[in-house]
Amino acid sequence: QVQLVESGGGLVQAGGSLRLSCAVSGRTLSSYVMGWFRQAPGKEREFVASISRTGGTTYYRDSVRGRFTISRDNAKNTLYLQMNSLRPEDTAVYYCAADIRGYMDSRSKLPGQYDYWGQGTQVTVSS
Repeated sequence: QVQLVESGGGLVQAGGSLRLSCAVSGRTLSSYVMGWFRQAPGKEREFVASISRTGGTTYYRDSVRGRFTISRDNAKNTLYLQMNSLRPEDTAVYYCAADIRGYMDSRSKLPGQYDYWGQGTQVTVSS
């Protein structure tokens, strides 16, 4: 049984920073392509970023590119999302997810492509 547990969310002022973590248990992190998604109230879940198994390839949604950085430490079985220059529109519940296919392509931006999900962590950015 694979489990993903997010942490690091909270309340921050616009322009501030947060670092989200996603601890993976049950199987080694290096087996999966990993992604971060978010969902704001009344909106669909949307792609934020994804990272290949070795960390050599990353994808970002346009609105976070240059502000957010996805990374992974396979030795620690942990995925990260460093979020800088946060904006009120970044407010959402953030979820980490694992894709058992093990390779990245355009479908790595689709929630339906991912097999395992965490419970989410709330990020609130005040103006």
